[in-house]
Amino acid sequence: MLVPRKVKYRKSQKGRLRGKAARKTSLSYGAYGLKAITNSWVSSRQIEAARRAMTRYVQRGGKIWIRIFPDKPVTAKGSEVPMGSGKGNVDRYVAPVQRGTVLFEMDGVDQEIAEKAMSLAAYKLPLKTKFIVKE
Repeated sequence: MLVPRKVKYRKSQKGRLRGKAARKTSLSYGAYGLKAITNSWVSSRQIEAARRAMTRYVQRGGKIWIRIFPDKPVTAKGSEVPMGSGKGNVDRYVAPVQRGTVLFEMDGVDQEIAEKAMSLAAYKLPLKTKFIVKE
């Protein structure tokens, strides 16, 4: 799973996810990509599940790039903990994804294979996506 090696602050505030992405909106590495249509937090487990689904389908052929990284800590308090007593411990890391962000890129395979692999990956993600092709 993806986690940052070192963070400046151990715990962060929630913030809000609104608007469109300004960066990572076009394909940079591969010929095919998976683009987010909605805003959402994507956890490191979901990224890994999507990556595995794609890699298994293309049978280790081609090359896959992951364009997002989970660097935002999300805290959770234990069950049956009384109110107060501060913020919980870091539970997981998420990548805040805005609409228009390219999540994954792929190259070295046919378009049909890439499209099917990306659709399998999209099932694992908590947001709506679309398949894009480099012009």
